Amino acid sequence: PSPLCSASQNKLVERCERIQLQSAAIARHVDEVLPAKDQSVLTAASAARELVVQRLLLVGKACENEEQRLLERVHAEEERAHQSILTQQVHWTEALHKLGALRTYLVDMITNLDDQGLLVRYITILKQLLFSFARTEVAEGILEPQESLKLNFNQSCVQSPLLHRLWACAVLCCLTESQEIHIDEKTLSPHLNLSEDKRTLTFSPKKAKVDSDCPERFDHWPNALATAPFHTGVCAWKVSVEQSCAYKLGVCYSSVPRKGSANEGRLGFNAASWVFSRYDKEFRFLHAGQPQPVELIKAPTEIGVLLDFAGGELLFYDPDSCAILFSHREAFLEPVYPVFAVAHQSISLRP
Repeated sequence: PSPLCSASQNKLVERCERIQLQSAAIARHVDEVLPAKDQSVLTAASAARELVVQRLLLVGKACENEEQRLLERVHAEEERAHQSILTQQVHWTEALHKLGALRTYLVDMITNLDDQGLLVRYITILKQLLFSFARTEVAEGILEPQESLKLNFNQSCVQSPLLHRLWACAVLCCLTESQEIHIDEKTLSPHLNLSEDKRTLTFSPKKAKVDSDCPERFDHWPNALATAPFHTGVCAWKVSVEQSCAYKLGVCYSSVPRKGSANEGRLGFNAASWVFSRYDKEFRFLHAGQPQPVELIKAPTEIGVLLDFAGGELLFYDPDSCAILFSHREAFLEPVYPVFAVAHQSISLRP
């Protein structure tokens, strides 16, 4: 054969050898590697199932124990308050009888003694009687009834860090239904830009040309409200804050001040707003101009806001670490709106 033919033949032989080696590798992969992988997956999946079951059993057991402990505390507090009320009923019933007897005695003396007799016996009898009555008041506690916390049910008996954390986690991280919250463009500060989906607020140092006379609009401070308020139930929403180091999140009444540059218009500096605030490395909860510092090891990238309207609790939560950042109790007297402020870059409502 010619050199050209020999070279072609050698290339074909080399190609056949490569195909044979490739086929052998594929056959080994199919016959050995994949079955081993399949077995490894089955083993890993079985271990993962066992881990899930074990951990959920442990969580379930912890919840059962906590449930039993808290129900026992509630029952004990109920019994304590009930017994206090019964004791008070007995005490004041006896007091009524004693006061009735004393009054009867006094009336009888006034009725049966003539004026001369009363004058003669006033110092020796009446003073003794009044002194005895006053002494009886002090000794027997026959005074005016006073309000006492002992007669009220103490709600602190159900305080439980475990229940609090699990409840917040369940509401913010485990529920499939999320609150539909959008930002109301009419309330938008001229320092804020709103994305088309009405979920992202971006700060701008330069004021935009807007209708500042609009009554709903914040005309100075970089604030904005959601479109609809909450007035019942449990509500939750999440906000991505990783882009900003100056923001506020929380709730407010519709009466929150919206005009002017006075401090009263700043969220958290009036009685109509409750907000979690970050400014650089400083975190605080603000309401009515009373800041409460919040100590954090690192800045959260996302914050969950949880509002239990009926229960009167506003809670701020870090979904990444499952940590409660701050919890505030308040008896809200009217519907509240989700409220936002941004003074650096942007924040976004999570869908």
